Amino acid sequence: MSVLGHLEPNKVFYYFEEICKIPHGSGNTKEISDYLANFAKERNLKYTQDELGNVIISKEATAGKESSEGIVIQGHMDMVAVHKPELDIDMTKEPLKLMVAGDDIYAEGTSLGGDDGIAIAYALAILDSDDLIHPHLDVIITVDEEIGLLGAEAIDVSDVKGTRLLNLDSEEEGCFWVGCAGGARVDHRISLERETKDGTVYTCRIDGLQGGHSGVEIHKERGNAISLIGRLLFALKEEEIGVISIEGGLADNAIPRVATLTFVADAENEAVLAEKICAFEAVLQYELATKDPGVKVVFEKANDGKGEVAVLTKASEECVRNFLLAMPNGVQAMSADMEGLVQTSLNSGIICTKEKELILSQSVRSSIQSERDALIEKTVALTALAGGTSTVSGKYPGWAYNPKSTLRDLCVKVYKDMTGKEPMVQAIHAGLECGLFIEKRPDFDAVSMGPNMKNIHTTEETLSISSVISVWNFLCKLLEEA
Repeated sequence: MSVLGHLEPNKVFYYFEEICKIPHGSGNTKEISDYLANFAKERNLKYTQDELGNVIISKEATAGKESSEGIVIQGHMDMVAVHKPELDIDMTKEPLKLMVAGDDIYAEGTSLGGDDGIAIAYALAILDSDDLIHPHLDVIITVDEEIGLLGAEAIDVSDVKGTRLLNLDSEEEGCFWVGCAGGARVDHRISLERETKDGTVYTCRIDGLQGGHSGVEIHKERGNAISLIGRLLFALKEEEIGVISIEGGLADNAIPRVATLTFVADAENEAVLAEKICAFEAVLQYELATKDPGVKVVFEKANDGKGEVAVLTKASEECVRNFLLAMPNGVQAMSADMEGLVQTSLNSGIICTKEKELILSQSVRSSIQSERDALIEKTVALTALAGGTSTVSGKYPGWAYNPKSTLRDLCVKVYKDMTGKEPMVQAIHAGLECGLFIEKRPDFDAVSMGPNMKNIHTTEETLSISSVISVWNFLCKLLEEA
C-alpha cells in the first residue's frame, strides 16, 4: 500500500516512494542505476549508463523552446544509509519504511535519503510529463556522491548539450547556492601492538549527540563523539585499564553521534571508574549544554571477567590517546569575504579498531584549495608523528562564484515573481558536484537548490511535503521561462 500516493504532485511523490523501495546506499547503487536506465528505455529517451552506473537521460525541447539554451538537471542516486542500533535491518537489501507526520516524510528507524532521492524524483517527474514546457533537458544522476563525489569525478559529460546546470542537492528552500567548498577524504592508520590482560570487560559509550552533516552543520560546533572519546581516554589515563577497541561513526562526512570505548579493568576498581566517568560526563554536559544538550556517557559491564582478553599494550594505548587528543576537528577558519561562511574545516567521521591497527577517517573541506591541502598535510604529519600512515582520496575542487551567471539571475527573478520575496544567494561549506562538472565543462553555468530537509545523514532525517510542492512549482515555472 502506498504511503505517499495521496500527495500531489503525484508523480514526484510516486517516484520518491519508488526510489525508497530500492536499497541505494553508497557503493550499492547498481539496482537504482538500472531502474533509471529502464525508465529511459521504456519512454524511448536517449540515455547513457557508464561502467560505474552514472546515468544521463536526455529529452528534446517542447514546441517553441527549441532555440533556448538547454537545462541540465543534476543530482546523485546514493544515500547515506544509517539505522538506529536497535533496529534489525539490512539496508543493502531491504526497502525503507516511509512514514508521514504532519508536513514531514521520514523513514522509520533509518535515514530517509531525501538527500538526494528527491532530486531523482523531480527529474523523473519532469521527464515523464507530457504537459510541461521546457527547453532541451539533460538529466545527470551520479553514483557515490556521499563517499567522495566519485561518480561526478569519473563521468564523461562532453556530449551533454545543455550548459545551464541546475543541481538539486541542497536542503533549504528559497536559498540558491552559487559556490561551495572543495574537499577530500583522509584515512589514517595507526599500528597497534597487543598483549593479554585478565579482568572484567566494560564499555563506555559517548551517546545522545545530534550529529549532522559535516558541511552544513559543522559551524554549530556540536559534539563529535570520536574526538570526545580521545578526551575520555585522557580522563582515564591514570587508571589500570586495557583498551580492547574504539568504534564509532558511520560516514566521514557525518558528525558522529556515538562512539564506544571497550576496555578491561579489575572489578575492584569499578566504583572509581564510574566516578571518573560520571565526572567526565558532567564536564561534557556543561560544555555542550546549549550546543548538544543530550550528550551522555554510558558506562556498562560487558562481562564478569572470564579469561584473558587481547588489549593494547601501554605504548599503543598512549599513542592512540595522544593521537586522538591532538587531532584537530571542526571549524578551522571562517571566511573574511562572506559573513557566516565556514572557510576551512575537518570532521573525524569514522573510527574502527582492527587487531593490528586503528583507522580514523576524516572529511576535510575548504573553499580555498591551498588551505584544504595544508590541513590535509597537517593531519598526515600528525599521523606520521604517531608512527602511522595516511591515504588521501576523493579530492574534489571547490566551486567559485560566477558574477555573470544568467541562470542565477533567472532563478532569482522567478522566485521573486512567485513569492514576492528576495531569495538567499550564497556559497555553502558543504561539497557539491558542481565544482567537478565546471572543471570538466567550463561553459556550465550552475546553481544549486532544493526543498527543506532536516537532519540529513541521520535517522532523524525529514523531508518537508509543503516544500517539495513549492519547489516543484518553482521548477515548472523556471523551465517554462528558461
